[in-house]
Amino acid sequence: MLKKQILINGAWVDAENKDVIKVINPAYGEVFAEVPKAHKADVEKAINAAAAAFESWSSLSPSKRGAYLRKASSLVFERKEEIAKLMTMEQGKPYKEALGEVEKGATILRYYAEEGERIYGRIIANEEEDFESRVIYQPIGVAAAISPWNYPIELLAWKVGGALASGCTIIAKLPSETPLSPLAFAECVHDAGVPAGVINAITGSGSEIGPVLFDSKIVKKVAFTGSTETGHEVLKGCIPTFKKVSLELGGSLPTVICRDCKLDLAVKGSVRRSFRNMGQICIAINRIYVEDDIYEEFIEKFVEETRKLKIGDGSKEDCDLGPMCTMGGVKTSVSHIEDAVSKGAKIACGGKKPEGAKYEKGYYFEPTILRDVNHDMLVMKEETFGPVVGVMPFSTYEEAVQLANDSVYGLASIIFTESLSLANYLSKKIDSGNVAINNVDAGVINAPYGGWKDSGFGHEHGPEGLYEYLLIKHIRIRYL
Repeated sequence: MLKKQILINGAWVDAENKDVIKVINPAYGEVFAEVPKAHKADVEKAINAAAAAFESWSSLSPSKRGAYLRKASSLVFERKEEIAKLMTMEQGKPYKEALGEVEKGATILRYYAEEGERIYGRIIANEEEDFESRVIYQPIGVAAAISPWNYPIELLAWKVGGALASGCTIIAKLPSETPLSPLAFAECVHDAGVPAGVINAITGSGSEIGPVLFDSKIVKKVAFTGSTETGHEVLKGCIPTFKKVSLELGGSLPTVICRDCKLDLAVKGSVRRSFRNMGQICIAINRIYVEDDIYEEFIEKFVEETRKLKIGDGSKEDCDLGPMCTMGGVKTSVSHIEDAVSKGAKIACGGKKPEGAKYEKGYYFEPTILRDVNHDMLVMKEETFGPVVGVMPFSTYEEAVQLANDSVYGLASIIFTESLSLANYLSKKIDSGNVAINNVDAGVINAPYGGWKDSGFGHEHGPEGLYEYLLIKHIRIRYL
């Protein structure tokens, strides 16, 4: 049994009352590790530690804070194989995918080490003589980060990098399903030599830890990534103390495929973004709208490419997809498929657990394409967060826009067309915070990433992600 501790005030400790959380390997449905289950007393220690460290950390120059982040980045790169193995065992994604995520986490730390040195203010001339205004930015204080299990390192790195580079200290509430790899990531930051209390990493029940963070007057900022439903609770919890909040919430990503596109590119992109990480991505493709005169051809090629995907235990074999992280995800996928079929959709491929002895115990499920769907079906309205995608035809681009916008979500969208004018029209008309054209990666670390509508507010990535942890101060000066 693998056992890990949590990080509070520069020390690795157990929960005060010795409670633990069991960690399950989804490839077999078996417990293989345990971590502390923090309670209120543990969280309060972490908050007080972060508060005590804030003044000295925020007083360091951005260059000196960046040196710590660069060292942490180097340590993540050095330990990437070990961390990726932990992620595969706890989350299910294949080792090569996990390794890529760890490398990305290291890159994010390095990016914010550089971006922290570009926090610029400005001088504003006043109407009166001998007056001017200075605008400066200062760290908000102690920050709390709540990150999910689907990308346990990358989504944590967004928050840790932005917070520490800005001069904030942080308490990171790690996901209960996948605590091991983010603890190893936090260990790299700790081993880089950051002062005690600058980063604290705790595991435990979100329903217990969250309210302690929200109620604290010491915590000034909460960054949350997760479901829209939980995001509502986070926001409500932060209202009494007027915390600054950023929310990256659910999505129901639409993809519009036009007749003039490079169809093979659109097909390969759709396979990747629909089923990567078993669809457990906030910007996984949920809905595909295909111009009617290429609809049948697209379906045929989409099914053909999807059937090439290899499913397995990514810790032991080279495969494209592993198991889903939780049995709850499997049940949601099944319910969405059953709902769609009962309303007239057809299963073009997938729709069941893969056959074979090696799949019996784990949370495996075949990547599933539903054709001839409509917006009365759950798969086209809700976020499945599983390997299920619905495909339907459209006749006009106005109809495509209406269908794409027929959702409470607005995180990202994808467009395939070779027409510059059409790309411009669709990207402006579709209501989402991120748009990818002729590619399926709507987020890059040096550009802002955030949602519209029920997909949240605030940003991560880019300088915008850094400024989420900063306060604006106006200083008006009269020269005597």
